[in-house]
Amino acid sequence: MRRLLQICVSCVPVALSLSGMCLAQVDAPPPLTGLTVADKAGDDGRALIVHWDATTPPMQVWVSRSLGDDERKSLVRDARVDAAAKAIAAGASKAEAEAAADAAERAFGQDAERGWTFVGITESADGVSGFELSDLPEAAQGFRVRAQASRDGVRSSAVESAQPVVTESSAFFSARFPLMVGLAVLTITIGICVRSAQRGNIPRLRKIAALDAFDEAVGRATEMGRSVLFIPGIQDMTDIQTVAGLTVLSRVARTTAEYDATLEVPTTRSLVMTAARETVQSAHFAVHRPESYRPDLINYITDEQFGYVAYVAGKMVREKPATCFYMGAFYAESLLFAETGNSIGAIQIGGTAEPSQLPFFVAACDYTLIGEEFFAASAYLSGEPAQLGSIRGQDIGKLIAAVIVVLGTALATVGAFAPEGSAAAAATWIVGALS
Repeated sequence: MRRLLQICVSCVPVALSLSGMCLAQVDAPPPLTGLTVADKAGDDGRALIVHWDATTPPMQVWVSRSLGDDERKSLVRDARVDAAAKAIAAGASKAEAEAAADAAERAFGQDAERGWTFVGITESADGVSGFELSDLPEAAQGFRVRAQASRDGVRSSAVESAQPVVTESSAFFSARFPLMVGLAVLTITIGICVRSAQRGNIPRLRKIAALDAFDEAVGRATEMGRSVLFIPGIQDMTDIQTVAGLTVLSRVARTTAEYDATLEVPTTRSLVMTAARETVQSAHFAVHRPESYRPDLINYITDEQFGYVAYVAGKMVREKPATCFYMGAFYAESLLFAETGNSIGAIQIGGTAEPSQLPFFVAACDYTLIGEEFFAASAYLSGEPAQLGSIRGQDIGKLIAAVIVVLGTALATVGAFAPEGSAAAAATWIVGALS
């Protein structure tokens, strides 16, 4: 027993020492000094730069900002609704509920802590001295910022900026200058290529089997005495794929007019129906067959996706068109169209820029325009020098973009092994310029 007491007594100094170490570890770090807030220059007016004196590593800094106008209104509205709801639930009258809501709004304005929203944490093994607040909401009175140093989970007292800072949009957005240069280079390149093609230096496009099969597909429908079905997607004219689909429709309409075949175009948008009628009518006039144009074959069905699918699929099963074209934006209905057309033995040519729908067209259609082949169809079919020159200019732009991607990947790979080197800095600059 005596031995046990001696051991306990000897452990007391060690325990006190450890407790002292633990208490020392939880001491709050000193508050930040030199906190300044400034509007970020050369931006869209939605960012602030926060600076403070360098901290002793390792250190974290918790940054908060004052609320924006809409954020404050939303929180005040929620506080009023909650107060009124609680008053009504307690049996209060309408006037008493309104008074409770007004009191909640006044309490919100008097509660200093409710006027702030947390933004983020900055930490670095080498100490931190700055933070950027981006994507700020509207705030007519500007923003105030406060920051707290934190070490081992214990935060210092908050330090607030002296005055609110109002963000301003710059006339020149310097962060987008590299993109502006790239756009200018691409525009000039396309212009030079178009001018060169108009002077006789016409570029050659690779053979696209789906486009070369148009005449064969329409000719088969003519021989069989059956119709040609053209579906220009399910989106409105605001979708670029619908515009590209109507461009292809112009060529299909010319061919059907020349062969005296029946062309049917069911649409899901009234504006697409009007544009399709104009396109088909122009094609008939171009081949001097205006009398064969039938606007009643180009109809608006419905905006509802699967209602349209049900109509078109039923029409395909009943009338069994010999050729089906699917050119535009498609979603879940792509497989339903393609499988139905496959079951009736029609020649099918599909084209879309939706990556998720391309596998269904590839599996069920005879020919498929994949991605940019669809958008290049008008230039391929028309053979106009201006359009072909534009395709060449865009290809040069894509080549430049590919070189930049490969170069950036190589620099990032080298920079991963030397984070402080010039390769890492160059990779970071490329990412910032293109983001």
